[in-house]
Amino acid sequence: MKTKTKFPAATGAHFYATLRQRVNLDFASKNLSIHANGLMWFKTFVFLSLFTILYLTIVFAHLNGIMLTLFTLALGIICAFIGFNICHDAIHGSFSASKQTNKILSLLFHLVGASPYVWNITHNIVHHTYTNIPGHDEDIEIAPGLIRISHEDKLEPHQRYQQWYAFPLYGLASLSWVLRKDYKKFFQKNIGARQNIHPRIEYFNLFFFKFLYYALFIIVPILVMNLHWWQVLMGFVLLHLAQGITMGLVFQLAHVVEGTAFPQPNANGDMEEAWAEHQMRTTANFATQSPMAAFFLGGLNRQIEHHLFPKICHVHYGRIAVIVKQTALEYGIPYHENHTFSSAMRSHFRLLKKLGRPAVV
Repeated sequence: MKTKTKFPAATGAHFYATLRQRVNLDFASKNLSIHANGLMWFKTFVFLSLFTILYLTIVFAHLNGIMLTLFTLALGIICAFIGFNICHDAIHGSFSASKQTNKILSLLFHLVGASPYVWNITHNIVHHTYTNIPGHDEDIEIAPGLIRISHEDKLEPHQRYQQWYAFPLYGLASLSWVLRKDYKKFFQKNIGARQNIHPRIEYFNLFFFKFLYYALFIIVPILVMNLHWWQVLMGFVLLHLAQGITMGLVFQLAHVVEGTAFPQPNANGDMEEAWAEHQMRTTANFATQSPMAAFFLGGLNRQIEHHLFPKICHVHYGRIAVIVKQTALEYGIPYHENHTFSSAMRSHFRLLKKLGRPAVV
């Protein structure tokens, strides 16, 4: 079992204490809730409506091959947006002040083929605590052995070309998640240094909701659509290629870009910096001035604000980002940011290329 990693307590002038005080004061002075507002509920309605319309049209409308392909790709992308905008906030408990509302909305994660329970462990607990720490943060491990994301990983000859083949592999990430990852994470002994011990009901939930998902996206289309079974399976793969590339790119551009750190604990499992400072050095924003990114990506393009304030609904990140950036500047803490999606993509490409080659001494 891996040694549990510990962060030192902050001493003296504390960046995070000051930042929280300023953010809390901002919400209080404007009499604003940290949870969903009208825009958030509008987005929820839009994405769930699009999901329903696309799914029913694909299954029942007898589309021709070209339209069926386009609608399937669109459904995969919408599934990713549901995960980004609705489920991600709900599982963090930031969508609503009501735990019951968050619980209900988190169940929508099953619509994208993923387990909200497993996600809560791997993402909320492990990733948000041990961000970018190799061997602990399994969220950044898209394809271990194929994609090298840290100098601590063993360098393989084929990784010299990883900046080229990584992007197609991201397309397979969603398919792997639906068919393999949730089961693997659920039954492995540890996730990072966290021991996996599950309530009995979660064993039932894992298999029950997975079956419902397979029924909705494989069995029902085979029974209803005028297609061969292998054509339905091809459509299922196509849907997940679209969903996977959308999800994979967004997650990678927030942590695996130039400037972000992949720090290691010492032999005793101690980290050098306090938790909040660690988050600032391991996380990056991108496309923060894009209204389109703000609407579709569920705040995941503002990962700095999300990691520091995961209990605040993402529709507020644009406003509190001004406070975070100013406070970081005052304390001499880096604020990593790529101003456009394309610049973040280029940065990710360059980092993959660098990590695919021996370190220059």
